[in-house]
Amino acid sequence: MGSLVHLLPWLATMVALMACSGFFSASEAALFYLQPRDRRDMRNGGTGEKAAATLLKQPDRLLSAILFWNLVINIAYFAMASIVAIRIETNTEFGKTGAVSFAVLALLAIIFFSEMLPKSVSVLKPRPLAALVSLPLGWAVRLVDPLMPLLQWVNLVSRRLIWPGFEPEPFMEVSDLERAIEHSGSDPAVIKQEQAVLQNIVQLSTIRVEEWMRPRTQFASYRPPVKLADLNGAVPPSGYVLVTETDSLEIEKAIRLDNQYQLEGDNLEKHAEPVLYMPWCATVADALEKMSHRDREVAVVVNEFGDTIGILTIEDILETVFVYSPSRSARLLDMPPLEEIDRDTYQVAGIMSLRQLSKRLGLEIPETQSVTVGGVIQETMQRLAEPDDQCQWGPFVFQVIEAPQRGSMLVQVRISEQPEGNES
Repeated sequence: MGSLVHLLPWLATMVALMACSGFFSASEAALFYLQPRDRRDMRNGGTGEKAAATLLKQPDRLLSAILFWNLVINIAYFAMASIVAIRIETNTEFGKTGAVSFAVLALLAIIFFSEMLPKSVSVLKPRPLAALVSLPLGWAVRLVDPLMPLLQWVNLVSRRLIWPGFEPEPFMEVSDLERAIEHSGSDPAVIKQEQAVLQNIVQLSTIRVEEWMRPRTQFASYRPPVKLADLNGAVPPSGYVLVTETDSLEIEKAIRLDNQYQLEGDNLEKHAEPVLYMPWCATVADALEKMSHRDREVAVVVNEFGDTIGILTIEDILETVFVYSPSRSARLLDMPPLEEIDRDTYQVAGIMSLRQLSKRLGLEIPETQSVTVGGVIQETMQRLAEPDDQCQWGPFVFQVIEAPQRGSMLVQVRISEQPEGNES
């Protein structure tokens, strides 16, 4: 063992280099794992958080500096590991076997302690760690600034050598997406699903939020302070706890429950995030664009008087895109959107959209301001519907089966060739 004493300074330096490499790896993971909401909040935070937000204003500069320092440190580390391995082979009794074993251990050590472990820890607590590393990292970035033009030039030359003809397209047509789908594989079932998703994406610009929202009767809201006991041990169907203003019933914030690891018993509203407000006439595409731009997961739908009439979550929109045949009835009421009772006779929920009814039955519908089956029944009858009420609208004869004061109406739809008329 005495023969290894002279290697201790080299080993100590390798450990220090490993720690420095781990610092830059952790910094990279913590800073670039921050969500847009965190970045906005950190601009008004403490000194460390403000420094982190400032570094992220120039992500290319930050990432280039981190990769540069990691490269320099790793080269120095492996150079020292090679020297130590040679000295183990020539100056100790362990010989070549000891040298090879040390080289393997040195490689595994830097992979685990400088890459895997720091990054795994960083993604668990990115915000506090980003605030902690931002000040020393800022100095490291400034030291690389004189070399930044050279690094950018090398990056540009590399891209032109590897992708000499690559140019970004300013706009992509739907036909371009269709051709990409056709050439993406040979499985007809997969192509059919991809085309359905593409069609759903295109339809987002024609579906109004009032057609796809969760109506006011389909969710509960809570006035602060909100307690965990208020939920009665159940997760709301939407997946969000909706928090109202302190002096009204209008929804102000929302708490997404599936990413909350620890919820205290009282004052749940401190975990809440602001919501987005959308008019009833906006399209789902508009809602998705604004929710993405402002980093909101819940949109509150208001009528022309500014009253809340429903909510639309990001999960509701994603279901519209990725479900082969999206259904509001299945999503909100857990019932089939259209259940065939007999020939030309069906049972539907009152919240089913007229657009979906027309599409599923392949029939043209008259123009109307209503967007749901229940809405057109009330528009036709000019009053609230009651069980056994019947009316004809276009090619359909609607008969109300259930009409609860709170909840969804259940309607029987029969296709009729009779001339259009009303009866109740």
